[in-house]
Amino acid sequence: MSKAMIVSALMAASAMAPAAMAQQAGRYSRTDDGVVVSPANGSAATVKVTVHGDGIFHVIAAPKTKAGAPRDTSLMVPAPPKPGKFSIADQNGHVLLKTDRDTADIDLATGKVRFLDASGKLLLDQAGQPVFTSETIEGKPFVSVSQQFNRGTDEGLYGLGQHQNSQMNYNGEDVELAQHNMDIAVPFLVSTRNYGILWDNNSITRFGNPKEYSFVGQGMKVTSGGKPGFTAQYYLDDKLAVTRREATIDYQYISDQDKWPEAAKAKTVAADSGQNTAGNATESQKVVWTGELTPDKSGMHKFRLYGSSYFKVFIDGKEVLNRWRQNWNPWYANFEVPMTKGKPASVRIEWKPNAGYMAFFHNDPLADADRHSVWFSSNVGHAVNYWFVPGKDMDDVVAGYRKLTGKAVMMPKWAYGFWQSRQRYKTQDELIDVVEQYRKRDIPLDNIVQDWFYWPEDAWGSHDFDKSRFPDPKGMIDKVHDLNAHFMISVWPKFYPTTDNYKELDAKGYTYHGNLKMGNKDWVGKGYLNTDYDPYAPEAREIYWRQMKDKLAVLGVDAWWMDATEPDIHSNLSIENRIKTMGPNAKGPAAEYFNSFPLVHAEGVHDGWRQFKPDVRPFILTRSGFGGLQRAGAALWSGDVASRWYDLRAQISAGVNLSMSGIPNWTHDIGGFALEDRYSTDNPKPEDLNEWRELNLRWFQFGAFSPLFRSHGEYPYREIYEISPDGSPMRKSMVWYDQLRYRLMPYIYTQAANTWFNDGSIMRGLVMDFPNDRQARDSADEYLFGDSFLVAPVTTYKARSREVYLPSASTGWYNFYTGERVAGGKSVNVDAPYERMPLFVREGAIVPMGPVQQYVDQKPDAPVTLNIYTGADGSFGLYEDDGTSEGYRTGKYSRIPIRYDDATGSVFIGARQGKGYDGMPASRTFRIRWIKPGQPLDLDGAADVTVAYTGSEVTVKRPG
Repeated sequence: MSKAMIVSALMAASAMAPAAMAQQAGRYSRTDDGVVVSPANGSAATVKVTVHGDGIFHVIAAPKTKAGAPRDTSLMVPAPPKPGKFSIADQNGHVLLKTDRDTADIDLATGKVRFLDASGKLLLDQAGQPVFTSETIEGKPFVSVSQQFNRGTDEGLYGLGQHQNSQMNYNGEDVELAQHNMDIAVPFLVSTRNYGILWDNNSITRFGNPKEYSFVGQGMKVTSGGKPGFTAQYYLDDKLAVTRREATIDYQYISDQDKWPEAAKAKTVAADSGQNTAGNATESQKVVWTGELTPDKSGMHKFRLYGSSYFKVFIDGKEVLNRWRQNWNPWYANFEVPMTKGKPASVRIEWKPNAGYMAFFHNDPLADADRHSVWFSSNVGHAVNYWFVPGKDMDDVVAGYRKLTGKAVMMPKWAYGFWQSRQRYKTQDELIDVVEQYRKRDIPLDNIVQDWFYWPEDAWGSHDFDKSRFPDPKGMIDKVHDLNAHFMISVWPKFYPTTDNYKELDAKGYTYHGNLKMGNKDWVGKGYLNTDYDPYAPEAREIYWRQMKDKLAVLGVDAWWMDATEPDIHSNLSIENRIKTMGPNAKGPAAEYFNSFPLVHAEGVHDGWRQFKPDVRPFILTRSGFGGLQRAGAALWSGDVASRWYDLRAQISAGVNLSMSGIPNWTHDIGGFALEDRYSTDNPKPEDLNEWRELNLRWFQFGAFSPLFRSHGEYPYREIYEISPDGSPMRKSMVWYDQLRYRLMPYIYTQAANTWFNDGSIMRGLVMDFPNDRQARDSADEYLFGDSFLVAPVTTYKARSREVYLPSASTGWYNFYTGERVAGGKSVNVDAPYERMPLFVREGAIVPMGPVQQYVDQKPDAPVTLNIYTGADGSFGLYEDDGTSEGYRTGKYSRIPIRYDDATGSVFIGARQGKGYDGMPASRTFRIRWIKPGQPLDLDGAADVTVAYTGSEVTVKRPG
């Protein structure tokens, strides 16, 4: 079936009214956990609905066409909860599957499913029939699948992993779920209606418009000078070299570079970063495309520009995009334009390619009801397969997701301290010196990271250290430990075929051969053939971990930085060629499992570590993830983002939505990973140096209030003492926020513990606490850090104030620095001096703080200051444990409940809960401070009351 026919079928299915179908009854049969319906009409042969746990439903709508049997097991949900109490009833041609929390209502005539809460309120309503399109992949039958729900909805929609287009609320947006360096595909959606959908499909998936974007010039009419196509002008050193007409703009992948006009080719040299396979141009290049776009539909037209280097887009003379990306990591930038049928709009695209990549895409408007709907479509599957997760609020929905996919296991406490990293430490002396410099300067630090290429040049995947640069790796790690820091190392799923590790895996059929057959070489030295192993085979995971253990873990490595786990086997390949490099795997075709590699890969390392050190918490940082990753002791980071102000802003919604996808531990490269040449030169212009430093400072301030606090990037070096001049306001601010992070460790570690004990989230969208506040739903540049802080990063150069939206008119907010109390439900202009980021605390908050420490638990018995923000009642459950063991799973911890009654000013410190832990202080000193409106910040100020706590309940009255 052609794409046009597929789309027509999708639209017809979504618009089909139930009344138009024959109403003869279907039939159903009962199972131990639900029902199987055989509809009288519709596209599904069967619709199986089962109950799991407390009100979670699993729906599998199987096609009538041959598509292979639906999978019995799910990678995301390997052990579904057993059904709780439920009942089955017939009612007017429908079968009702009821639990105490909700009801699944299945129409026997059509197979249509809808979900209602306990009061009968409709939550999720299937719109039309599932759409199945037969596909044959590697000789096996499959279907592409699509299902729409809730046409015309106004609900807020969040989650879907990590995407970097500054979009918080996905209602009305198109989101592609396909693993990439900076995009993380997690097919879980959470709604302000208090339900979630886990779309159980491992292939490339689209949320929103099911139609793939097409090149402008194919799906939309383009003319210039009255003739079809763009006018393309190619310049070398500002001199026009070539003018020609082009039907589309398509320099998207490596193979597309052959389309470049010969007379406009610039001489190139290898990129300094060592990662740009195309090289860097030594002659300046510029391309300008102009034309007129004439739509055949009126409405909001969606555009995507895929690009790298510098590019701008103008529509009718107005600039709608102005971006820069590193050439070896191009990506999409989205924009939309309201257009009228038959009315042309002028377009101008300016690009300085520097041997980079560029492509221009478009999709027509959808009907408003379709645009504002819940719509999932996947390239490869066996059936429509999803889980409906109810909740009393959005946190409860996230908890339901974790009941399905696994608990968010606790990270070691040191992981919440400050990390220093660099691309890259070239010798062991460099690495040790960094830790020593932090200790010498009394700047807090907990983790040092060894990035890639510590191995011999021709031995990627050997897990060996290059002895000329790292003569004593165990001694290096021991020295880091002696300095009370931890050591993380970069490991990849990548191997050179010449290594013994590759040969062992390949001998058992556990390596991919596609990249080798293509002859693709990497960017190291002369370039080497390479490929990845196949983690879908259980024995392959065991071998991979053993190889890591025998060469690295035994040296004392504390944590694993698992890079390029999309997997990125060879950058800038088309999707078709990426699939060829990724399989087939031990489970099936690579296209079927496109998104799930990072999950099974991380699980293998997690499981291996737990056997190796069963009482030490694993810690994995990985660049890509999938539904369920939180169970594998893994955190995520946002990839090789650019050092640009826009990219800083885009981190906020990216991190919040990832957190709302159920994965709580996330971080980013403070300052951005890749830099424009104007920053990375040895002698930058003063104005560029000033901007570079301010960008890093603002990013650092944001990083201090991210789940994980981590500085990393390309040259210039990012160490605090390298990037900020001694005695400068920048240095003082960076050290102040680093110290504040450690002061807040009692608060931060409690939030981290709550992800396990309460299924909580550290980084929270405003909508989670204020779902009925319409402005909070769409706020894309601020968030909640835990349940007390509202964080508003500064993402504009030279800004010294910014607008901050404070949600809920019934909530009061304290300016963290000045103590000014501001009523919520409005936007306020807030001072944002160079040294400070706007930060608010909710009234009623109890914020525990400790002293400045050089590493976590340097002073385990230090007094804890309880800052009580008066004006409302509040509570907090202070959590403590040994910070590294698995004892938290069996009750070896301390939880101290604290409650504040604003009417009386009393603080109630409850009896200690938990079994306690090794090294737990026998007593605690609490310093209590009642923060009143207008009381400025004084981190070392005197306590209003000091109390000794030995584990029994204590009541403390406010003085006066």
